[in-house]
Amino acid sequence: MLTPELAQKIKSLISQYRVMLFMKGTPESPQCGFSANAVALLVEGGIYFESFDIYSDEEIRQWLKEYSNWPTYPQLYIDGELIWGIDIMMEMFESWELEALKQENTL
Repeated sequence: MLTPELAQKIKSLISQYRVMLFMKGTPESPQCGFSANAVALLVEGGIYFESFDIYSDEEIRQWLKEYSNWPTYPQLYIDGELIWGIDIMMEMFESWELEALKQENTL
């Protein structure tokens, strides 16, 4: 069960940075193709982001899915809001939404 303490820990990780990517591995060494694609989209878009390797903390890996109500990784958060996964990121990139956010100085 997702405890209030663990929910607070997750919330703290999410809100620590404007753009936070929960991924498998690190940006330098992604551990799955979806995480590698997410990093590539953010880098190509010139978006500054921080990341969290879900393999580094089993509790976070298990319970972030319940916290976010999203079953897969990577998970992208902007200003504390879940942007969902790689499919939505790709749509945002292709429709220039990520670029528009950057141009508005929101990222």
